[in-house]
Amino acid sequence: MPHSGLTEEARSASMSARGRIVAGARRHFFAHGFRSVTMDDLAAELGMSKKTLYAHFPSKRGLVETAVLDKFHELDSELREITSASPVDFLDKLHRLLACIQRHTDEIRPPFVRDVRRTAPDVFALVERRRATLIRRHFSKFFAAGQRAGVIRKDIPVRLVIEVLLGAVQAIMNPEKMAELSLTPRSGFTAIIAVILEGVVTRMGRAQR
Repeated sequence: MPHSGLTEEARSASMSARGRIVAGARRHFFAHGFRSVTMDDLAAELGMSKKTLYAHFPSKRGLVETAVLDKFHELDSELREITSASPVDFLDKLHRLLACIQRHTDEIRPPFVRDVRRTAPDVFALVERRRATLIRRHFSKFFAAGQRAGVIRKDIPVRLVIEVLLGAVQAIMNPEKMAELSLTPRSGFTAIIAVILEGVVTRMGRAQR
């Protein structure tokens, strides 16, 4: 929403309203799906007029995409803090990394996955792109740190580990396959990471786990 011509106080109020809308959309869309939650429902839940809601987000699809991007921005920030922390024990960093991912995947409930599967392939494509970007950005740094610490095998290039991880995530973490395997986003991603780590952790790393 353009802010030119607005006072500083008005700009602040506008950004505050937008933030409340995005936070509410994340809460309701991710928990209940976006087909069953109308924009009118969301406005009522937030205690604001439909006019205010539509002034910031003219369409529900645009709001869904913004909610997804907001989530990835938050996840990116948290993963950067974890993977950049120094000096921190590698296994402690691993536990923090997995806890962060599990907390974020817990936010995505089956109704949202169902709606993406049925009606919003473009939203899922957005999720796939952002997910791949974060995996390359943060897990590359994480596995490289593990190699320096001697707990990740050095005979397997980090880039290869990342491509294997990306391939597994793309094959399994999609609505159709998760439904077929009765997986949630959390259980699916946790299982993939466990399998990858079993293959790349050294004997020293296993002893420390």
